[in-house]
Amino acid sequence: MNKKIILFVSLFVALTTQAQLKKITLDEAVLQQGRAFRADGLTGFQWIPNTNKYVFYTDTWTKMKSASTTNDTAVELVSLADINTALGTKLRNFFGLQWIDSNTFMVTENGKYYQYNVTTKTGKQTLQAPETAENNTFDSNKTNLAFTEENNLFILNSKGEKVAVTNETNKGIVSGQSIARNEFGISNGIFWSPKSNYLAFYQKDETEVADYPLLDITETPGKLVNIKYPMIGQKSEKPRVGIYNLTNGKTVFITPRGNQDDYLTNLSWTPDEKYVLIAELNRGQNDMNLNLYDANTGAFIRTILNEKNPRWVEPEHDAFFPNAKSNNFVWFSEKDGFQNLYYYTIEGKLIKQLTNNPFVVKDIIGTNTAGTEIYFKATGPNPTNMLVYKVDLKGKQTLITKDQGVHNVIPSSDGNWFFDEFSNHDTPSKSLLYDKSLKAKTLLVSKNKYEGYEIGTAEIKTIKAADGTTDLYTRLIKPSNFDPTKKYPVLVYVYGGPHAQMITNSYLDGANLWMYWMAEQGYLVFTVDNRGSDNRGFAFESIIHANLGNNEMDDQLKGVDYLKSLPYVDGNRLAVHGWSYGGFMTTSLMLRKADTFKVGVAGGPVIDWKWYEVMYGERYMDTPTENPKGFEENTVYNYVKNLKGKLLLIHGTNDDVVVEQHNLSLVKKFVEAGKQVDYFPYPMHKHNVTGKDRVHLIQKVLNYVIENNK
Repeated sequence: MNKKIILFVSLFVALTTQAQLKKITLDEAVLQQGRAFRADGLTGFQWIPNTNKYVFYTDTWTKMKSASTTNDTAVELVSLADINTALGTKLRNFFGLQWIDSNTFMVTENGKYYQYNVTTKTGKQTLQAPETAENNTFDSNKTNLAFTEENNLFILNSKGEKVAVTNETNKGIVSGQSIARNEFGISNGIFWSPKSNYLAFYQKDETEVADYPLLDITETPGKLVNIKYPMIGQKSEKPRVGIYNLTNGKTVFITPRGNQDDYLTNLSWTPDEKYVLIAELNRGQNDMNLNLYDANTGAFIRTILNEKNPRWVEPEHDAFFPNAKSNNFVWFSEKDGFQNLYYYTIEGKLIKQLTNNPFVVKDIIGTNTAGTEIYFKATGPNPTNMLVYKVDLKGKQTLITKDQGVHNVIPSSDGNWFFDEFSNHDTPSKSLLYDKSLKAKTLLVSKNKYEGYEIGTAEIKTIKAADGTTDLYTRLIKPSNFDPTKKYPVLVYVYGGPHAQMITNSYLDGANLWMYWMAEQGYLVFTVDNRGSDNRGFAFESIIHANLGNNEMDDQLKGVDYLKSLPYVDGNRLAVHGWSYGGFMTTSLMLRKADTFKVGVAGGPVIDWKWYEVMYGERYMDTPTENPKGFEENTVYNYVKNLKGKLLLIHGTNDDVVVEQHNLSLVKKFVEAGKQVDYFPYPMHKHNVTGKDRVHLIQKVLNYVIENNK
């Protein structure tokens, strides 16, 4: 064939293919990443207890299908319509379903709890919680329900009787809710004992904690709503742990052994119900004792172990008991530089350091029936992964997952099977089933939901941190029609703080879909996980101690140097955007490194750390009295005179995490300095803008960048 004809045909095919590709709208990019573009998987996967069968949901959570380890052909077990007919309910999906035994599961609707038998196709209502009940927590047998109403704790027993565990008229004394503003791995405040004879609970006395005013504009006139918000260096909540005895109806209380405002965290029960373990952390968060208490009397028995560190100690996991017949337990610790697992006796003797990895052990996900093998998540050598391993009680460690990527693994109750669903840079989602010998069979491979759309590519690399030695991971998103001969403006998306990792070996590499939309507008979108971010070990994260912002900015500037070294980057058209800690980083970069970025958009930024909450803030910055230089140097409004670029500040007016005082104080300083900035509030939104309003937010952010970064 003539070369000219071949060239013409090739161009025609390329142009035709390109013309047929659909464009992702910004609405879709914001709202549909986890919906229409969500990869296919076995949604809602659960093992049926004490069987080799499992279930998952199809048809938008309205049909339950079942398969087994010996026959992976799925059959419909029950439909939502069947359940609604049998129970007289109007359930819209299976969300929240819990299995009780191999034939029976529990569902809930409007505070009413039902049990349904999949064999007999019949069911009944078992309990009904009050309409005002919150924090509903069943015991292991699903017979007793603990819950809170306002500041008090109650039990609804199997007879339907409501029993008051606490009866505090002082609204400042709160029982059964999470404490310490959900730091230290705390996510709940109710802890049933293994055999349901006792109920432990957190109680916090907030009477001396300052009220913080939020404005409800939906009423006429506007209504002031006060929240308890303990700011750095000020009075904090005083915790206790209550233990309620269901047999005699009496409660004993455990108080901190040090100061009244020390933290009581990571509560756990021993399998025999005789003891409660509580990690007590001093307010300075550098000295932690794991203490043992008598469950019947609340008496202190002994300190099992102690950890100190001049930067911080941060217990985030309660003691884990692998064997229901033994009080020997596993404890998470970063004392060797990376979070590893340690096996102790209840007397405090170290039996074995189970893992000795130069990478982070993240979570324990289960054990085998005998309690001789523990299954856990860990990054493995590449910190952008999340893999799953097992380790026996002698310390023999085995990798379960064979593919690089971010894995979600659910072991069967006997530990003979492992359901694994993962994605990575090249794989939208893959569902596997491993047997005990770790031989895998594939259950499902998702198609690429972005096929047929114009979507760019992400490039994952490493650069050196400002210390010259530490590797930092970077992500650079390019448009689908990327031309290396052109010069592109760049949007740098930043978070930069602890407990967050922006770049992962998952599909889209941890990025938001709106970043790919932005790339299609002719931008590069760049992110670097600086020192201080998650999943890299204690030294990497704790470098930020007492100087939040300094090392992080230095690393971000190394990212800028890398960008400017690329021939296709327009170094004069750089923009930066971040939220929360990323907002702090954005405003810090715009004011303290004012010649770097032409445009900045900061959402919910911390501006002065003395206005942030005690639990998080004092861990990383100590107090203004202890660290005056650190607070002064990293208070953003001290640098308002340096502003050169265009800056948009955004805040939810009802933000109860980073209160709006931060942003308004910065605006005030700009006004006083005669500096023009832009400010946009999102009325009645909290720390982030959610729901359909999020489209408005992202459009506001990206339009501002595009319009001002020319």
